[in-house]
Amino acid sequence: MELYQTIAAYNQSQKSVLTIGTFDGVHFGHQKILKNLVQNAILLNCRSVVLTFFPHPQMVLKDNCTIKMLNTIPEKIQLLEMLHVDAVIVQPFNKEFSELSAEDFIKKIVVDQLNVQKIIIGHDHRFGNNRSANFDDLLAFGKKYNFDVEQISVEALDEIAISSTKIRNAILNNNFNGAKKYLGYSYFFSGTVVEGKKLGRTLNFPTANVCVAENYKLIPNTGVYVVQCEWNNATFFGMMNIGNRPTIEGKNQTIEVHLFNFDNDIYHEKIKVIPLFFLRQEQKFASIEDLKNQLEQDKVQATQFLENRL
Repeated sequence: MELYQTIAAYNQSQKSVLTIGTFDGVHFGHQKILKNLVQNAILLNCRSVVLTFFPHPQMVLKDNCTIKMLNTIPEKIQLLEMLHVDAVIVQPFNKEFSELSAEDFIKKIVVDQLNVQKIIIGHDHRFGNNRSANFDDLLAFGKKYNFDVEQISVEALDEIAISSTKIRNAILNNNFNGAKKYLGYSYFFSGTVVEGKKLGRTLNFPTANVCVAENYKLIPNTGVYVVQCEWNNATFFGMMNIGNRPTIEGKNQTIEVHLFNFDNDIYHEKIKVIPLFFLRQEQKFASIEDLKNQLEQDKVQATQFLENRL
């Protein structure tokens, strides 16, 4: 798969079959469109091309936007590559780009730069300044500029009833099985292990402090979780605390992961974290000893969950 950081960088003589969208989560609904895209490109001897955007348009166009993304850009690219698309274009989205008229977007970008033969879109796709143009406008542009248009019907997508918003809500309600059902994969986040205060070692619960660089990435709510982690092509299980560590008067939110039967030095390493099950809310204990006792109970419950799951 080829990756382009701007539309201007894409320069291919071969015709393209194109789809356009943010594709946050690359969930089952998106996958239906993308598989159709790849199949059409093969049949038409074209390149399958995904045009997506960063930042998310809402981040640019809405004041005080607090939306969090299901995927970072590297995660999204990895998921798209697994679906065998030929090219992904991540176009920087800004006010100037948003002000393109619908026809300028189609003529100057889709036709002139992306060499489109066919566009495949979802049933609710809108485009152009203020999202003013719809599927009927796209059909008209197709006739004018000589490309085909296919819309994935509302029936085809509604039968699986998926949206990125619904997945975000599932994650924030600790419904990780529901999120997996919609996504087609387990929700995860990745970060770098950084040094902390090492209090966990004194409690016999050493933790990896995970720093997620992308502040737009959706992280589960504060609390204690059972997790699966991937590091160095190996899988481990453990517990995770997301929160401010009130027992020790913590000031900032941290993500701390204690891995079972694990004693490797992974400072500065990248680790992938998959939340599996919500154990309890974060709480303030009367003493460090009370905290340690609760952690022991958490480990028993986490171990039982993993044994039942396996």
